[in-house]
Amino acid sequence: MRIVVLGGRGAWPSADQGCAGYLVEHRGFRLLIDPGYATLQPLLTRLPASAVDAVYVSHGHPDHCADLQPLLRVRALADRPAPALPVYAPIGSLDPLLAIDEPGLVDTAYHLHGFTPGDDFDVGPFSLRTWSLPHWVPSAGARISAGGTVLAYTGDTGPGPALVDVARDADLLIADATYVDEIPDRHVGFLSSAAEVGRYASAARTRAVLLTHLWPGTDPDAAVTAAQQAYEGPVAVARSGVVVDLPAGQQGLP
Repeated sequence: MRIVVLGGRGAWPSADQGCAGYLVEHRGFRLLIDPGYATLQPLLTRLPASAVDAVYVSHGHPDHCADLQPLLRVRALADRPAPALPVYAPIGSLDPLLAIDEPGLVDTAYHLHGFTPGDDFDVGPFSLRTWSLPHWVPSAGARISAGGTVLAYTGDTGPGPALVDVARDADLLIADATYVDEIPDRHVGFLSSAAEVGRYASAARTRAVLLTHLWPGTDPDAAVTAAQQAYEGPVAVARSGVVVDLPAGQQGLP
Protein backbone atom coordinates (compact mmCIF):
# COMPACT_ATOMS: atom_id res chain seq x y z
CA MET A 1 0.00 0.00 0.00
CA ARG A 2 1.29 3.46 -0.92
CA ILE A 3 0.02 6.68 0.66
CA VAL A 4 0.72 10.02 -1.03
CA VAL A 5 0.09 13.15 1.04
CA LEU A 6 -1.60 15.87 -1.04
CA GLY A 7 -2.04 18.25 1.90
CA GLY A 8 -2.20 18.29 5.67
CA ARG A 9 -3.44 21.67 6.85
CA GLY A 10 -6.55 22.15 8.93
CA ALA A 11 -9.31 24.74 8.32
CA TRP A 12 -7.79 26.54 5.30
CA PRO A 13 -4.81 26.06 2.97
CA SER A 14 -1.54 27.87 3.52
CA ALA A 15 0.78 29.29 0.87
CA ASP A 16 2.80 26.07 0.80
CA GLN A 17 0.17 23.32 0.98
CA GLY A 18 -3.48 22.44 0.93
CA CYS A 19 -5.79 20.92 3.48
CA ALA A 20 -6.41 17.23 4.09
CA GLY A 21 -5.91 14.99 1.10
CA TYR A 22 -4.45 11.52 0.62
CA LEU A 23 -4.05 9.24 -2.37
CA VAL A 24 -3.95 5.58 -1.32
CA GLU A 25 -2.81 3.05 -3.93
CA HIS A 26 -2.85 -0.74 -3.92
CA ARG A 27 -2.45 -3.06 -6.91
CA GLY A 28 -3.11 -0.23 -9.35
CA PHE A 29 -6.31 0.96 -7.63
CA ARG A 30 -6.28 4.61 -6.53
CA LEU A 31 -8.49 5.71 -3.65
CA LEU A 32 -8.63 9.45 -2.96
CA ILE A 33 -9.32 10.29 0.70
CA ASP A 34 -10.72 13.67 1.80
CA PRO A 35 -9.98 15.96 -1.18
CA GLY A 36 -9.97 19.22 0.78
CA TYR A 37 -9.10 22.76 -0.31
CA ALA A 38 -6.10 23.00 -2.69
CA THR A 39 -5.49 19.26 -3.07
CA LEU A 40 -6.53 18.87 -6.72
CA GLN A 41 -3.43 20.56 -8.15
CA PRO A 42 -0.91 18.30 -6.35
CA LEU A 43 -3.07 15.33 -7.34
CA LEU A 44 -2.94 16.34 -11.01
CA THR A 45 0.86 16.60 -10.90
CA ARG A 46 0.86 12.83 -10.26
CA LEU A 47 -1.93 11.48 -12.43
CA PRO A 48 -4.82 12.57 -14.63
CA ALA A 49 -8.22 13.10 -13.03
CA SER A 50 -9.57 10.10 -14.93
CA ALA A 51 -7.11 7.80 -13.11
CA VAL A 52 -8.79 8.21 -9.71
CA ASP A 53 -10.83 5.05 -9.10
CA ALA A 54 -12.88 6.07 -6.05
CA VAL A 55 -13.19 8.77 -3.39
CA TYR A 56 -13.77 8.42 0.35
CA VAL A 57 -14.91 11.47 2.36
CA SER A 58 -14.85 11.35 6.16
CA HIS A 59 -17.23 14.30 6.65
CA GLY A 60 -18.71 17.28 4.88
CA HIS A 61 -16.55 20.20 6.04
CA PRO A 62 -14.96 21.88 3.01
CA ASP A 63 -11.37 21.46 4.17
CA HIS A 64 -12.03 17.73 3.65
CA CYS A 65 -14.11 17.68 0.48
CA ALA A 66 -14.11 21.00 -1.43
CA ASP A 67 -11.81 19.87 -4.24
CA LEU A 68 -14.09 16.97 -5.08
CA GLN A 69 -16.17 19.50 -7.03
CA PRO A 70 -13.44 20.62 -9.47
CA LEU A 71 -12.32 16.98 -9.77
CA LEU A 72 -15.82 16.12 -10.98
CA ARG A 73 -15.76 19.07 -13.37
CA VAL A 74 -12.50 17.86 -14.90
CA ARG A 75 -13.94 14.40 -15.41
CA ALA A 76 -17.31 15.62 -16.74
CA LEU A 77 -16.03 18.30 -19.12
CA ALA A 78 -13.08 16.43 -20.67
CA ASP A 79 -13.21 15.68 -24.40
CA ARG A 80 -13.69 12.07 -23.34
CA PRO A 81 -15.65 12.16 -20.06
CA ALA A 82 -14.44 9.67 -17.47
CA PRO A 83 -16.77 6.98 -16.10
CA ALA A 84 -18.90 7.88 -13.10
CA LEU A 85 -16.61 8.12 -10.06
CA PRO A 86 -17.71 6.11 -7.01
CA VAL A 87 -17.86 8.51 -4.04
CA TYR A 88 -18.36 7.24 -0.49
CA ALA A 89 -19.43 9.76 2.15
CA PRO A 90 -21.71 10.03 5.20
CA ILE A 91 -25.32 10.32 4.07
CA GLY A 92 -26.21 13.92 3.17
CA SER A 93 -22.73 15.29 3.90
CA LEU A 94 -21.95 16.26 0.30
CA ASP A 95 -25.37 17.64 -0.65
CA PRO A 96 -24.34 21.34 -0.33
CA LEU A 97 -21.13 20.83 -2.31
CA LEU A 98 -22.78 18.88 -5.11
CA ALA A 99 -25.47 21.57 -5.46
CA ILE A 100 -23.19 24.54 -6.12
CA ASP A 101 -22.76 24.01 -9.87
CA GLU A 102 -25.24 24.56 -12.67
CA PRO A 103 -27.93 21.87 -12.59
CA GLY A 104 -26.89 18.63 -14.21
CA LEU A 105 -23.34 19.65 -15.12
CA VAL A 106 -21.52 17.01 -13.06
CA ASP A 107 -24.40 14.60 -12.40
CA THR A 108 -22.97 11.93 -14.70
CA ALA A 109 -19.46 12.30 -13.25
CA TYR A 110 -20.10 10.52 -9.95
CA HIS A 111 -22.05 7.73 -8.30
CA LEU A 112 -22.69 8.64 -4.66
CA HIS A 113 -22.65 5.87 -2.05
CA GLY A 114 -23.97 7.30 1.21
CA PHE A 115 -23.08 5.50 4.40
CA THR A 116 -23.67 5.88 8.12
CA PRO A 117 -20.50 6.11 10.25
CA GLY A 118 -20.23 2.64 11.74
CA ASP A 119 -20.89 0.87 8.43
CA ASP A 120 -18.37 -1.49 6.83
CA PHE A 121 -17.92 -1.81 3.06
CA ASP A 122 -15.42 -2.59 0.30
CA VAL A 123 -13.96 -0.14 -2.20
CA GLY A 124 -11.99 -1.89 -4.93
CA PRO A 125 -9.29 -3.97 -3.17
CA PHE A 126 -9.77 -2.07 0.09
CA SER A 127 -11.94 -3.17 3.01
CA LEU A 128 -13.19 -0.25 5.09
CA ARG A 129 -14.44 -0.44 8.65
CA THR A 130 -15.81 2.86 9.97
CA TRP A 131 -16.65 4.38 13.33
CA SER A 132 -18.67 7.45 14.31
CA LEU A 133 -16.24 9.92 15.90
CA PRO A 134 -17.07 13.12 17.82
CA HIS A 135 -17.18 16.24 15.63
CA TRP A 136 -19.65 19.02 14.86
CA VAL A 137 -21.09 17.05 11.94
CA PRO A 138 -21.33 13.30 11.29
CA SER A 139 -17.72 12.19 10.89
CA ALA A 140 -16.26 8.75 10.21
CA GLY A 141 -12.95 7.34 11.31
CA ALA A 142 -11.83 4.40 9.20
CA ARG A 143 -9.57 1.37 9.07
CA ILE A 144 -8.59 0.80 5.46
CA SER A 145 -7.16 -2.68 4.86
CA ALA A 146 -5.59 -4.34 1.83
CA GLY A 147 -2.99 -7.02 1.32
CA GLY A 148 -2.40 -7.50 5.04
CA THR A 149 -1.71 -3.79 5.64
CA VAL A 150 -3.90 -1.46 7.70
CA LEU A 151 -4.15 2.32 7.36
CA ALA A 152 -6.12 4.02 10.15
CA TYR A 153 -7.55 7.48 9.45
CA THR A 154 -9.43 9.60 11.98
CA GLY A 155 -10.64 12.49 9.85
CA ASP A 156 -11.55 15.26 12.31
CA THR A 157 -12.38 14.12 15.81
CA GLY A 158 -12.50 14.95 19.46
CA PRO A 159 -11.32 12.44 22.05
CA GLY A 160 -13.22 9.19 22.52
CA PRO A 161 -12.70 5.51 23.32
CA ALA A 162 -13.37 4.45 19.70
CA LEU A 163 -10.06 6.00 18.63
CA VAL A 164 -8.14 3.12 20.16
CA ASP A 165 -10.26 0.69 18.12
CA VAL A 166 -9.67 2.68 14.93
CA ALA A 167 -5.91 2.74 15.50
CA ARG A 168 -5.34 -0.72 17.01
CA ASP A 169 -2.23 -2.42 15.55
CA ALA A 170 -2.45 -0.26 12.40
CA ASP A 171 0.63 -0.05 10.20
CA LEU A 172 0.04 3.69 9.96
CA LEU A 173 -2.31 6.05 11.79
CA ILE A 174 -3.11 9.38 10.11
CA ALA A 175 -4.55 11.35 13.01
CA ASP A 176 -6.16 14.72 13.68
CA ALA A 177 -3.62 16.78 15.66
CA THR A 178 -5.06 20.25 15.24
CA TYR A 179 -3.28 21.59 18.34
CA VAL A 180 -0.09 20.66 20.17
CA ASP A 181 -1.55 20.03 23.63
CA GLU A 182 -4.02 22.62 24.92
CA ILE A 183 -7.29 22.86 22.96
CA PRO A 184 -9.26 26.14 23.02
CA ASP A 185 -12.62 25.95 24.78
CA ARG A 186 -14.57 26.41 21.53
CA HIS A 187 -12.99 23.24 20.10
CA VAL A 188 -12.88 21.00 23.18
CA GLY A 189 -14.57 17.69 22.43
CA PHE A 190 -14.55 18.21 18.66
CA LEU A 191 -10.87 18.38 17.69
CA SER A 192 -7.72 16.70 18.98
CA SER A 193 -4.19 17.51 20.07
CA ALA A 194 -0.92 15.83 19.16
CA ALA A 195 -0.48 14.93 22.84
CA GLU A 196 -3.81 13.05 22.78
CA VAL A 197 -2.81 11.25 19.59
CA GLY A 198 0.35 10.02 21.28
CA ARG A 199 -1.59 8.60 24.20
CA TYR A 200 -4.16 6.62 22.20
CA ALA A 201 -1.62 5.54 19.56
CA SER A 202 0.44 4.05 22.38
CA ALA A 203 -2.60 2.27 23.85
CA ALA A 204 -3.49 0.96 20.38
CA ARG A 205 0.07 -0.26 19.62
CA THR A 206 0.02 1.61 16.33
CA ARG A 207 3.23 1.04 14.35
CA ALA A 208 3.67 4.61 13.07
CA VAL A 209 1.85 7.96 13.27
CA LEU A 210 1.37 10.76 10.77
CA LEU A 211 -0.06 13.92 12.34
CA THR A 212 -2.49 15.87 10.17
CA HIS A 213 -4.96 18.78 10.24
CA LEU A 214 -2.50 21.05 12.06
CA TRP A 215 -4.10 24.44 12.54
CA PRO A 216 -2.23 27.07 10.48
CA GLY A 217 0.50 28.44 12.71
CA THR A 218 0.85 25.26 14.77
CA ASP A 219 4.54 24.35 15.15
CA PRO A 220 5.00 20.93 13.51
CA ASP A 221 8.12 20.12 15.54
CA ALA A 222 6.27 20.90 18.77
CA ALA A 223 3.41 18.64 17.62
CA VAL A 224 5.80 15.74 17.01
CA THR A 225 7.45 16.28 20.41
CA ALA A 226 4.06 16.31 22.14
CA ALA A 227 3.00 13.03 20.52
CA GLN A 228 6.32 11.45 21.49
CA GLN A 229 5.73 12.11 25.18
CA ALA A 230 3.50 9.03 25.30
CA TYR A 231 4.23 7.23 22.04
CA GLU A 232 7.59 5.61 21.26
CA GLY A 233 7.08 4.74 17.59
CA PRO A 234 7.87 6.82 14.51
CA VAL A 235 5.99 10.16 14.30
CA ALA A 236 5.94 12.67 11.44
CA VAL A 237 3.73 15.51 10.21
CA ALA A 238 1.70 15.17 7.00
CA ARG A 239 3.24 17.46 4.40
CA SER A 240 2.34 17.76 0.75
CA GLY A 241 4.51 15.44 -1.34
CA VAL A 242 5.32 12.93 1.39
CA VAL A 243 5.06 9.34 0.15
CA VAL A 244 4.72 6.45 2.59
CA ASP A 245 5.07 2.85 1.42
CA LEU A 246 3.57 0.23 3.71
CA PRO A 247 4.52 -3.36 2.92
CA ALA A 248 2.71 -5.62 5.39
CA GLY A 249 4.36 -5.65 8.78
CA GLN A 250 6.89 -2.88 8.01
CA GLN A 251 7.07 0.75 9.06
CA GLY A 252 7.10 3.16 6.18
CA LEU A 253 7.49 6.71 7.49
CA PRO A 254 10.18 8.74 5.74
